[in-house]
Amino acid sequence: MRIGFDAKRAYFNYSGLGNYSRNTIRYLSNRFPDNEYYLYIPRKKNQIQNGGFKNHTLIYPRSWKDRNLSSFWRSYWLGEQLVRDGIDLYHGLSNEIPFDIKKNHIKSVVSIHDLIFLRFPEWYKPIDRKIYTRKAKFACTNAGRVIAISEQTRADIIHYFGIPEENIDVVYQGCDPVFYEKANDTERKKLREKYKLPGSYLLYVGTIEPRKNLLQVIKARHKGNLDIPLLIVGRTTPYIKEIHEYIAEHSLENIIFLKDVPNEDLPGIYQMADVFIYPSRFEGFGIPILEALFSRTPVITSRGGCFAEAGGVASTYINPDNTDELIHAIRDILENKELQTEMQEKGYDHAMKFKEEIIADNLMEVYRKIL
Repeated sequence: MRIGFDAKRAYFNYSGLGNYSRNTIRYLSNRFPDNEYYLYIPRKKNQIQNGGFKNHTLIYPRSWKDRNLSSFWRSYWLGEQLVRDGIDLYHGLSNEIPFDIKKNHIKSVVSIHDLIFLRFPEWYKPIDRKIYTRKAKFACTNAGRVIAISEQTRADIIHYFGIPEENIDVVYQGCDPVFYEKANDTERKKLREKYKLPGSYLLYVGTIEPRKNLLQVIKARHKGNLDIPLLIVGRTTPYIKEIHEYIAEHSLENIIFLKDVPNEDLPGIYQMADVFIYPSRFEGFGIPILEALFSRTPVITSRGGCFAEAGGVASTYINPDNTDELIHAIRDILENKELQTEMQEKGYDHAMKFKEEIIADNLMEVYRKIL
């Protein structure tokens, strides 16, 4: 089978959509190496280096018009290229497929991660909402099948776009296989020296933006007088100003920010954390939760939405806007070794349901339904 992928984010995005794209291509090429994988990306410069893809071909815009209008090439003109390449199935990995795909009789599937721009429109610029809505609605309506990354996302697709439930498959995300391996003592020591890590710490990993609610973690640590450092790993947005203002106003110490941490360093950082805290107000799934569970790190995350799908029965769930709940949850875990061990073991067992071969098989089953 010759499968085409919208691989823009696999080569130009370090965060959630990029990780999903890279993992999907890697899982399938490892599990089903007899297929041919065509990866469509808009330009050659400034790519993320991907060494884990088997039997793949990179396809760039070729004509002067396509190179100079690469966004249009990717969204409006790609269908003809797919025909020339003999693509059997095209997978839009991030909420969209080309608008000319049906006209060119190419079978397709689209992964929908979330519809946060419709559920919480106040978090987005009007023009962005309009573009995201148009692309996602077209993809859900015209793709052969829709992959939702959680039951929460499937419910939103049905609610906002009226897509029949039988046209939607839930296929969960996984995380990078680097999180399957336990860091040894030498590797941990190197990480502690490289990043000047404290002996114990709370951990937050994720983009620093209002929706992901990092300020709540800082408030809980301050108001609860929790004498343990907080380590923060993630890309910043203008929201960081609010974070720094709170830290300065209350003269808080032992809050450590790390950015541009390579993926291979993250497992050890997770594994050495006492607790991972992810008080996001809404997600499509929540890969960092899964990364923490594979790392055998106790997880505190938000009640409701998709979080229990990622976190399983062993994670602790709180109202993400209730500081007292978060304080009590952190204290309960830090002060109870038996609870820590139970969360580590049961959390890891839950994470095993998201191994790459399981996800690859589920994706291939969706492809077979279309073909």
